Amino acid sequence: MSTSAARTPRRGRPGHARDDVLRAAVTLFNEQGYEATSVSDLARRLGLTKSALYHHVDSKEQILEVALESALGGLEAAMEQALALDTPARRLAGIIRGAVRVLTEQEAEVTLLLRLRGNSPLEVVALERRRRFDHRVTELVREAQAEGLVRADLDAGVATRLVFGMINSLVEWYRPDGPVPPEQLADVVLTAAMDGLRPR
Repeated sequence: MSTSAARTPRRGRPGHARDDVLRAAVTLFNEQGYEATSVSDLARRLGLTKSALYHHVDSKEQILEVALESALGGLEAAMEQALALDTPARRLAGIIRGAVRVLTEQEAEVTLLLRLRGNSPLEVVALERRRRFDHRVTELVREAQAEGLVRADLDAGVATRLVFGMINSLVEWYRPDGPVPPEQLADVVLTAAMDGLRPR
């Protein structure tokens, strides 16, 4: 990704924190679609002029970059933590738990990532990072299969897609302020995933 997201954050104008601007933008992207959302749309949502908005961010693309880095960086950090565990079973369970945690903590950013179409170089790079993450999860499934911890008759790639299809579906219905707290949710997802993959 480009270096614009790493620049020193601007202070912004009084009454509008930069994080609030980014949060509102990601919400609007998810509501309308990134391509269909203009800087004018965002300025109206925030009650700002376009020139005032540019005191917080350089461009619409920079907002997308920051959001995608938040989602992908969280998933990649979860993967690093999982890989540090000592057995294939722990590593696989660790990445499932980690992915649920990232999704519940950064629901809007992950939703945006899941809806990418690859229509710009920035999106293409983000999708490639996501594919690398998925491939590494598939390797973890294969390692668990080799240890007899996961059914060997299942295609590891298909199993990965099914498990993460379940995890990714959380963006459509899960609410952190609902009756199931995030940690309990991770337990439920892990049980459903591992029981379905476990040899009979």
